[in-house]
Order: sequence, then C-alpha cells, then structure tokens
Amino acid sequence: MAASSLSNELKSLGFSYDWDREISTTDPNYYKWTQWVFLQLLKRGLAYQAEVPVNWCPALGTVLANEEPMRQWMLKITAYADRLLRDLDDLDWPESTKEMQRNWIGYSEGAELEFHILDLFGRELGVKLSVYTTRPDTIFGATYLVVAPEHSLLSLLVSNEQKKHVDDYRELAARKSEFERTELQKEKTGVFSGSYAKNPATGEAIPIWVADYVLGSYGSGAIMAVPAHDSRDHEFALRYNFSGLDISGLPCKEAASKVIDWLENSDQGKKKVNYKLRDWLFSRQRYWGEPFPVVYLDDSDETVPVPESELPVELPELDDFTPTGTGEPPLAKAKSWVKTRDPMSQKPARRETNTMPQWAGSCWYYLRFMDPKNSTALVEKSKERYWGPVDIYVGGAEHSVLHLLYARFWHKVLYDIGVVSTKEPFQRLINQGLILGEIEYTAYKAKDGQLVTKVGDFHVLKDNPNIRLAARAYKMSKSRGNVINPDDVVSEFGADSLRLYEMFIGPLRDSKSWSTGGIEGVHRFLARIWRLIVGSPLPDGSYKDGTIVTDDEPMLYQLQSLHRCIAKVSEEIEETRFNTGISAMMEFINAAYKWDRHPRAVIEPFVLLLSPYAPHMAEEIWFRLGHSRSLAYEQFPE
Repeated sequence: MAASSLSNELKSLGFSYDWDREISTTDPNYYKWTQWVFLQLLKRGLAYQAEVPVNWCPALGTVLANEEPMRQWMLKITAYADRLLRDLDDLDWPESTKEMQRNWIGYSEGAELEFHILDLFGRELGVKLSVYTTRPDTIFGATYLVVAPEHSLLSLLVSNEQKKHVDDYRELAARKSEFERTELQKEKTGVFSGSYAKNPATGEAIPIWVADYVLGSYGSGAIMAVPAHDSRDHEFALRYNFSGLDISGLPCKEAASKVIDWLENSDQGKKKVNYKLRDWLFSRQRYWGEPFPVVYLDDSDETVPVPESELPVELPELDDFTPTGTGEPPLAKAKSWVKTRDPMSQKPARRETNTMPQWAGSCWYYLRFMDPKNSTALVEKSKERYWGPVDIYVGGAEHSVLHLLYARFWHKVLYDIGVVSTKEPFQRLINQGLILGEIEYTAYKAKDGQLVTKVGDFHVLKDNPNIRLAARAYKMSKSRGNVINPDDVVSEFGADSLRLYEMFIGPLRDSKSWSTGGIEGVHRFLARIWRLIVGSPLPDGSYKDGTIVTDDEPMLYQLQSLHRCIAKVSEEIEETRFNTGISAMMEFINAAYKWDRHPRAVIEPFVLLLSPYAPHMAEEIWFRLGHSRSLAYEQFPE
C-alpha cells in the first residue's frame, strides 16, 4: 500500500494525529539522522566489521543466511546485554514479552574450564580447550567434550584418521541453519575428532567430539557432556579424593561456587557470566536500505567515515536493483556512485555497497515525531524532555525480541551520548490482538461418506442439529480471501461504526473474529443515539435542524445513570477495556429511551463520553446542540 493511500485511510477513520509530524524513514532528510547514529556507534567502537558466515543461494543470486564467510557490518549490542536485561524490571510491559527478551538475552552464570589437549601418549600438548558450563559442579561426571564444527581449534584437534569424516561432517553442518542445528526434537549427530583432553578434576582422558548442535557463536563453542548428571557426578566426587574439594551433600549452587573457587585457585578455570545474545548483523546485500556513511581508500582499504556535514549519503537511482548473482550487492552496479574520494584527504576511494537493514530507521522513529522538521539535530533536547519517553506503545508480540530490543539498544546508546534524557524508550507496552477473518465452518465426512454427527458440545448445522461442524477463524490474508477492506466498510457503514465495532468486538489484547453481523449491530446502536438526541427522520429521510433535548433540570435518577456511565467509561479507557466501556454506554442509552425528557445537562456529557469512540457523529451532534467550537476543546466529563 502506498504511503499516501495509508494516510488517507487513517484520516478517513478520524484518528486525531498531528499530520504536520508525518515522517518517512525512506526520506533522505530522515535517514540522514539514521546515518548520523551509525557514525556515533562507529566512533564508540559499537559498529565494526567482521567475517561472518552467510548462506548463498545460486538460484536467487543473493545471500540468505550462513555458509560462505563475508565481510559484514556488526553492531555490538552485547556490550549492552546487562543493561538491556536489568532495566526490563522497571518497565510496565507484559511479563510474557519481558520473559521473551530475558530468554533472548540469555544471561547465565557459570565457569569457563580449561581442558588440556593430550597427544597420542596422553601427554599435555600445551594447548587448552576452553569450555563454558553453567554446572561446574558436574565436572566429575564429564565423560566427553563436544566442539562446534566451526571451532577455531578444530583443525588442530582432528587426527589424520578422522580428518575425512570430520571434513564431511563440517560440510553437512554448513548447509544447516542455526535453528535446524539446535532444534530440540531432531536427532543429534556427531563425529569423533580423534583427540582427547584431560578432565581437570579427575585427570582422566576424555574424547573430543564434533557436533552441530554446539554453536561456535555461543559461549566458547565447546561444551562438556555429563550424560549421567547427578548420580554419576556423585560417584566421581567420592572416587577422587581431592583436597579441599568435598562437595558431597551441598546444594547445586553452593557446590558450583566451591568448584569455581578450586578451579581459580588451581589456574584451571574461572567464573564467567555468559549471554546467548550475539552482536547484531547490520548489513544487507540488497538495494533498498540506508547507505552506510563510510568509504574505503583504494590504496590501503582503510575504512573512513563520511563527515557529518556531508550527510545524508543518498541512495542512487538504479534501473536494475536485482541481485548481481556474484555475491556483490546491487549497489555495486552504480559505478559512478561507488567511485568517489575521501572527503578529508581527497584520495581515491569507493563507497560501501551494503545497505542497512529495515530495522535501522525503525529504531528511533518515535524520537523524530517529537521534532520532525529539525535539520540540525536528531531531536531538540527540550522537546525530547517534554514529549519523552513514549507513554504507551501498542504493538504486536511478534516484535518482542527484534524491533523492541533493537530500539532499546539504540535508545541506551543515545542516552549515553546525551541525545535523550531517559534510559528506556517505551514505558508501557500493550500487545494488541489480531482482527481475524470471519469464522469459517467445516463439516466432516466419515470414510463411508456420511457426515459426522454431533458428539458433545459442538457447532452444528442450522438445518440439521445432528451434524457436527468445526468452527475456526483465520488470520486475514489474500491467499485465504478473507481480507476486509476498511475503505469498503467505511463506505457502507461509516467510519464511526468501524471504530466502535473494533473496540466493542472484544478486549484489546485478545484476537477477535470479524463479523459483518456485528458491525451492523453497532451501526444500529449509533442510529439509536442519533434518534434519541436529534429525533426521528422526516418523510423525505432528512432531519430537522438542532435536537430534541430540553433545558429542564435533570432528575436524580437521570444524573445517577449518567455518572455511573461516566465512571465506567473513564475507568475502562484507563485500563484499555474499551469494549466494556461501550457496554456501559449501551446501558445508558437503553435507560434514556425510557425517559420522557432528555435534559441538556445529561445529554451533553454523554456526547463528550462518546466522542473518542465515534468522533464524527459526536461532533455533528455537538454542533446541533448549539456549540460553535469543536468538542475536542471541551473538558472530558468527570
């Protein structure tokens, strides 16, 4: 959908956005500041280049994910792992989202153990293999070690007899994604390296294996295996009488602490905190994205940042931005753009042809809304202090460990360099549910072709209650043909009906099924409000000017009904339970239809209550009540 079409759709629905603050992350005036943030990361050592394995797809001529090493830009999000984890406790977010981020960051305490590699005769070679474990107290039961296929020491560990087996295994592992390698349900595979290491606690020689479920990017890329965990560990502890290392009977935590002390005192290991979180691969081999504000000198290949005064580095126009088929990004085709000079030394240079990922511009957009036209700063300090942080962020749970984590990382960097005044960008988070398609019913036939009959409490055919049906609502998608176009709904029922129905259909946080019958009911409710206040239509379908409200003093029961409604609607707005707030308004209207008169002192506050839900109709009624100024300027009833 084009940006202009989306803007028009939002405007038709009556959202009270300040359209003077509209931004586009693809506008050079916007991504100038995305590039500026990258330069700040580069200055502080938080952006760097590394050889990263990627998957190459010959058919598409582009990179998918992880086989051939390729030089990539990385962001050092791991430097903020502790703060990203610790500061979650201060956020008013769903616990499920916070737990997802905690698991993604993956904090663990343990020990890094040093295992001496042994030669064929059991002698130490002078090379140590570091192994990270969260259970150092189980070292007595370690019966073998496992290293990742990409471990840096593997070539040294492989014996001549095992070399072909290991090489073949590494080739197979390189074709798998990390998800495939670490999937819990899959059968574990591995191959013996041909080497042994010495268990520092028992002195025994234990074999070193290679297995793809161990990742080189996590921990030390090597683990110790303790198949028998508790009972075997205890037997080893009793069998080997190490002075000062009696851990029998101790709880796991105390035993682990005692083992770590022994390892450190004997120079065979140390306490270590580890994170599953890895640095963020920040470059893409595609055309559409922010250009990196760096150049490479032709004579030395040195990376030189573009001066801030020369930002933005604009994306050049390309007639053909399909993958090159060679591994080079599409921007490499823009020869005249790539060829440049170092702005400082004027030496011949070339531009970076990778682009930033889609996450780059979305990491900080909320700050630009605060000061969208500023050409000299990302955001003016006083405006950031006035508007920030974001009070409530409404977004899907699918953003929990990508966008929301990346935005928190960038925000903390901006806090450290004095651009923002808060440590966190989004104080409160609400995960909204999906609006699903209409419920679909399916009847089933048995093998003999007969329809399956009802068993228990199931949906049934209207014409034959003995026939069982399965009822299910699916996510809206073009492929299923169940997409509801908001423009069509607005055209038939009006924007207020759509707004009110989406809030009435169910709790904000729950997924709900769309029902055309449901919106028809809400449309009738709005019509009842209109008739109550404006009156019935004339024979030609039009309405008299003004309203049929009176200037009588309201009765006590009318005021009680109004204030019950005000209290309920106000409470439910605060708690984002809009559906029950609408139910309270329906109760009020049902009561009001039983009154002989409808005093202005009761009806006007109700119209103000209605206005956030159905602003167009409320505004029209407000005008008919004799007000020349928009109700948007009125105090919400209390």
